[in-house]
Amino acid sequence: MLAGVLLGLLGSLMGLAQPLAAKHVMDDMGRGQVAAGPVVALSALVVAGGVLAGLGHYVLDRSAEAVVCAARRRLTDRLLRLRVPVVERTEPGDLIARATSDTALLRQSAPQAVSAAVTGTLITVATVVMMGLLDAVLLGVTLAVIAFVGVVVAVVSPHIGRATRHTQESVGRIGAALERALGAFRTLKASGAEQREAAVLHRAAEHARRTGVRAAAWEAVSATVSAVVVQICFLVVLGVGGTRVTSGAIGVSTLVAFLLYLFALAPRIGQLVDGVGQFQIGSAAAARIREVEELEVEDVGAPGVAAPPGQEPSPATVTFHEVRFAYRPGLPDVHRRVSFTVPGCGLTAFVGPSGAGKTTAFSLIERFYEPDAGRVSLDGKDVREWPLAELRANIGYVEQDSPVLAGTLRDNLTLGVGEATADQLRRVLRLARLEGVADRLPQGLDTHVGHRGCRLSGGERQRVAIARALLRRPRLLLLDEATSQLDAANEAALRDTVADAARTTTVLVVAHRLSTVTTADRIVVMEAGCVRAVGTHAQLLAGDSLYRELATTQLLHR
Repeated sequence: MLAGVLLGLLGSLMGLAQPLAAKHVMDDMGRGQVAAGPVVALSALVVAGGVLAGLGHYVLDRSAEAVVCAARRRLTDRLLRLRVPVVERTEPGDLIARATSDTALLRQSAPQAVSAAVTGTLITVATVVMMGLLDAVLLGVTLAVIAFVGVVVAVVSPHIGRATRHTQESVGRIGAALERALGAFRTLKASGAEQREAAVLHRAAEHARRTGVRAAAWEAVSATVSAVVVQICFLVVLGVGGTRVTSGAIGVSTLVAFLLYLFALAPRIGQLVDGVGQFQIGSAAAARIREVEELEVEDVGAPGVAAPPGQEPSPATVTFHEVRFAYRPGLPDVHRRVSFTVPGCGLTAFVGPSGAGKTTAFSLIERFYEPDAGRVSLDGKDVREWPLAELRANIGYVEQDSPVLAGTLRDNLTLGVGEATADQLRRVLRLARLEGVADRLPQGLDTHVGHRGCRLSGGERQRVAIARALLRRPRLLLLDEATSQLDAANEAALRDTVADAARTTTVLVVAHRLSTVTTADRIVVMEAGCVRAVGTHAQLLAGDSLYRELATTQLLHR
């Protein structure tokens, strides 16, 4: 940016010398002399000034692209490291708008603001100095105009900044509303809610239009006042200067040179006015970006591994001790003094009514959230004391909705793992019963699965999520209703896979099917945020009325 400013400044300085060269041409012509030298010098100044100014403009724009790229890289890196509670209370569409449209405003405003701040100011000062050398009286008229324009800009520019910020907030709301609609696209269509959602988007767009018009109006006021005042200044200088020429106080060439400087000063004043406006626009965008940079993030650190290559990971132990947790202050506790221990190896199932806190237990183990009281331990060590990347490298996690990302099947399987060998991929495909799916896809593992895996069935997406977790070779495998969308045959096959994994890995599963629960080594029954009972299927049938009620329905409540 400094290089761009300097090039532009050199070009402007050459433009500043042009009125003096023109004065020499006129003086030589007035004395009847040949003005070849001054004409050549004037021509050289015009060409060199134009080239340098154009080059400076290019360098500034190139630098602005670098600024935007750096801002987007820093911002997207921070967005991906935000803590889960922060993301859940923030609209994703608004965060996307901050990384796209707000940073685009930086691209638009950075060159103009920097150029105006440096080049515009220096050249304006230099022009005023040159005017003063030509005639102090005419300079006084010009300075009065500059002072008036400065007052107008000082009054108007804060309004431009506020209006721009409101516009960008409206754009963020459009993004949030659109992300909301597209995230439940089939539900929206099945409900016949297209017009209702379109009305929400239209209202957001209309609000953005109104705030944008308000910003444009203030910019127009600033530009119009400065342009009109400069024109009035030209007429006054012409009248006063003509009078001084008539009285013999100054020569015609001096008046012409002064007017040329005035012509050169007018766009500089406009540049300063625009620069102040662009600075306000850029400041509004930067403020929204800074808000994201102030959000709480996780200290993930370097990627971790569950075990060195070639070495089988040992199963982990999990302990909850008097854990209390609420999602936000003021909300009821989801966990109330929850305590249980899961030894290494084996299958542990969590059952209970909806809202009992089963999925929350998995979120606390993964440190998506941290307990308000009590302790969650992995291998006897509080999970808060583990380096976050190392902790999660030891855990394979399959969520309830088994999300699949846009990209290829291979991309989804190796997510977070990096490169995987063909044998490793074949193994997890076989374990997750995905071999047939991969074989029927046109490009096999390199087939794109569509937005959120829309080209796969619900059961296939679930199997992809299970295969992805198994590829990590975890010491602890968390399955949150991982077979809910599978047919009976695939569920039975995957139940065998889970049983095989439980021989060498600690497996925790939130279950809603009796067939999954009966094979578990231990079952944790949860109700209303408490551990009600722990035991085997037979023990709980005999000793716990809630478990007996759930088991007799054959389909355990989620």
